[in-house]
Amino acid sequence: MTRPLSGTPIAYVYTTDRDRAVGFYRDTLGFALNSSDGYGDYFQLGGALLRLTVIKDHKPSEHPVLGWQVEDCRATVEALRGKGVTFNIYDGMGQDALGIWTSPDGKSKIAFFNDPDGNALMLNEG
Repeated sequence: MTRPLSGTPIAYVYTTDRDRAVGFYRDTLGFALNSSDGYGDYFQLGGALLRLTVIKDHKPSEHPVLGWQVEDCRATVEALRGKGVTFNIYDGMGQDALGIWTSPDGKSKIAFFNDPDGNALMLNEG
Protein backbone atom coordinates (compact mmCIF):
# COMPACT_ATOMS: atom_id res chain seq x y z
CA MET A 1 0.00 0.00 0.00
CA THR A 2 1.35 3.42 -0.89
CA ARG A 3 1.11 6.44 1.30
CA PRO A 4 -1.06 9.35 0.13
CA LEU A 5 0.54 12.63 -0.79
CA SER A 6 1.27 14.85 2.15
CA GLY A 7 1.72 18.57 2.34
CA THR A 8 -0.53 21.58 2.03
CA PRO A 9 -2.99 21.52 -0.88
CA ILE A 10 -2.74 24.50 -3.25
CA ALA A 11 -5.49 25.65 -5.61
CA TYR A 12 -4.34 27.70 -8.61
CA VAL A 13 -6.39 30.57 -10.01
CA TYR A 14 -5.17 32.76 -12.83
CA THR A 15 -5.65 36.47 -13.37
CA THR A 16 -4.81 39.15 -15.90
CA ASP A 17 -4.88 41.92 -13.26
CA ARG A 18 -3.02 41.08 -10.07
CA ASP A 19 -4.10 44.09 -8.00
CA ARG A 20 -7.77 43.62 -8.89
CA ALA A 21 -7.65 39.89 -8.09
CA VAL A 22 -5.83 40.43 -4.79
CA GLY A 23 -8.46 43.00 -3.80
CA PHE A 24 -11.29 40.60 -4.62
CA TYR A 25 -9.92 37.58 -2.78
CA ARG A 26 -8.67 39.64 0.19
CA ASP A 27 -11.26 42.39 0.58
CA THR A 28 -14.42 40.89 -0.90
CA LEU A 29 -14.02 37.22 0.00
CA GLY A 30 -12.02 37.93 3.18
CA PHE A 31 -9.02 35.63 2.74
CA ALA A 32 -5.74 36.50 4.42
CA LEU A 33 -2.84 37.23 2.09
CA ASN A 34 -0.20 34.74 3.20
CA SER A 35 2.74 35.80 1.02
CA SER A 36 3.66 37.29 -2.34
CA ASP A 37 6.53 36.98 -4.76
CA GLY A 38 7.36 38.25 -8.22
CA TYR A 39 4.99 35.79 -9.86
CA GLY A 40 1.88 35.85 -7.70
CA ASP A 41 0.25 35.72 -4.32
CA TYR A 42 -0.71 33.05 -1.78
CA PHE A 43 -3.90 33.26 0.28
CA GLN A 44 -4.72 31.10 3.28
CA LEU A 45 -7.85 28.99 2.66
CA GLY A 46 -8.28 27.14 5.92
CA GLY A 47 -5.91 24.18 5.65
CA ALA A 48 -5.14 24.90 2.00
CA LEU A 49 -3.61 27.73 -0.02
CA LEU A 50 -4.84 29.65 -3.03
CA ARG A 51 -2.17 30.74 -5.50
CA LEU A 52 -3.08 33.69 -7.73
CA THR A 53 -0.82 33.83 -10.74
CA VAL A 54 -0.79 36.41 -13.53
CA ILE A 55 -1.17 35.05 -17.05
CA LYS A 56 -1.37 37.83 -19.60
CA ASP A 57 -3.74 36.09 -22.01
CA HIS A 58 -5.72 34.06 -19.46
CA LYS A 59 -9.15 32.91 -20.68
CA PRO A 60 -11.37 31.70 -17.83
CA SER A 61 -13.21 28.39 -17.88
CA GLU A 62 -16.98 28.47 -17.71
CA HIS A 63 -16.82 25.62 -15.18
CA PRO A 64 -15.96 26.21 -11.50
CA VAL A 65 -12.26 26.28 -10.67
CA LEU A 66 -12.75 26.77 -6.93
CA GLY A 67 -15.60 26.23 -4.49
CA TRP A 68 -16.46 26.30 -0.83
CA GLN A 69 -18.56 23.98 1.29
CA VAL A 70 -20.66 26.36 3.41
CA GLU A 71 -23.06 25.77 6.29
CA ASP A 72 -25.73 28.16 5.00
CA CYS A 73 -25.74 28.90 1.28
CA ARG A 74 -28.47 31.55 1.48
CA ALA A 75 -26.73 33.50 4.26
CA THR A 76 -23.39 33.30 2.43
CA VAL A 77 -24.95 34.47 -0.85
CA GLU A 78 -26.67 37.37 0.90
CA ALA A 79 -23.43 38.39 2.67
CA LEU A 80 -21.45 38.31 -0.60
CA ARG A 81 -24.19 40.19 -2.46
CA GLY A 82 -23.83 42.85 0.24
CA LYS A 83 -20.19 43.16 -0.83
CA GLY A 84 -21.13 43.59 -4.49
CA VAL A 85 -20.81 40.00 -5.71
CA THR A 86 -23.26 39.06 -8.46
CA PHE A 87 -24.50 35.48 -8.61
CA ASN A 88 -25.06 33.77 -11.94
CA ILE A 89 -28.52 32.60 -12.94
CA TYR A 90 -28.62 30.09 -15.78
CA ASP A 91 -31.66 29.60 -18.01
CA GLY A 92 -33.45 26.35 -17.31
CA MET A 93 -31.51 25.51 -14.14
CA GLY A 94 -34.35 26.36 -11.77
CA GLN A 95 -32.46 28.64 -9.41
CA ASP A 96 -34.25 31.03 -7.07
CA ALA A 97 -34.04 34.82 -7.30
CA LEU A 98 -30.70 34.82 -5.43
CA GLY A 99 -29.18 32.33 -7.87
CA ILE A 100 -29.36 29.32 -5.55
CA TRP A 101 -30.21 25.91 -7.01
CA THR A 102 -31.72 23.35 -4.64
CA SER A 103 -31.47 19.64 -5.42
CA PRO A 104 -34.79 17.79 -5.86
CA ASP A 105 -34.34 16.06 -2.48
CA GLY A 106 -33.67 19.46 -0.82
CA LYS A 107 -30.36 18.31 0.68
CA SER A 108 -27.97 20.31 -1.51
CA LYS A 109 -27.87 23.96 -2.47
CA ILE A 110 -25.36 25.50 -4.87
CA ALA A 111 -24.70 29.00 -6.16
CA PHE A 112 -22.27 30.23 -8.81
CA PHE A 113 -20.39 33.50 -9.14
CA ASN A 114 -17.31 34.80 -10.91
CA ASP A 115 -14.17 36.56 -9.79
CA PRO A 116 -13.17 39.75 -11.67
CA ASP A 117 -11.34 37.67 -14.32
CA GLY A 118 -14.43 35.58 -15.02
CA ASN A 119 -13.14 32.49 -13.22
CA ALA A 120 -16.20 30.49 -12.14
CA LEU A 121 -16.51 29.95 -8.39
CA MET A 122 -19.20 28.16 -6.41
CA LEU A 123 -20.76 27.68 -3.01
CA ASN A 124 -22.14 24.31 -1.92
CA GLU A 125 -24.31 23.48 1.09
CA GLY A 126 -25.20 19.92 1.87
